[in-house]
Amino acid sequence: MDVILLPMIKPIRTEKDYERALSSIYTLMHKERTTLESDELEILSLLVKEYEKQHYPLPPLNPLEAIKFRIDQMGISPAELNAILGSRSRRSDIFSGRRKLSIRMIRLLHQKLNIPAETLISEY
Repeated sequence: MDVILLPMIKPIRTEKDYERALSSIYTLMHKERTTLESDELEILSLLVKEYEKQHYPLPPLNPLEAIKFRIDQMGISPAELNAILGSRSRRSDIFSGRRKLSIRMIRLLHQKLNIPAETLISEY
């Protein structure tokens, strides 16, 4: 029976550990991977994600910026967004600050654009 040596995967505790993990992820992402290397990539990614959550927290997103980002990301047309929000004038009122998102709009945006409800109910 062959013995397979796996790289030592350790918790990320320091910035140096973090940089080393990022370098390993970069290398693994740019090569043909074995199953073991794919597992290593997945584990390292989870460790990096947790480290970043603790050391580089993201500020809460502004609901309107989150909507703009998602429609750009998904290639949603203004007409499709109008259908979600109710009308073109309502969309204009929301993005100009004259009107707030309603519960119905928040639900639809969450369902159709997969924007977290916590983001959509944030103050703006």
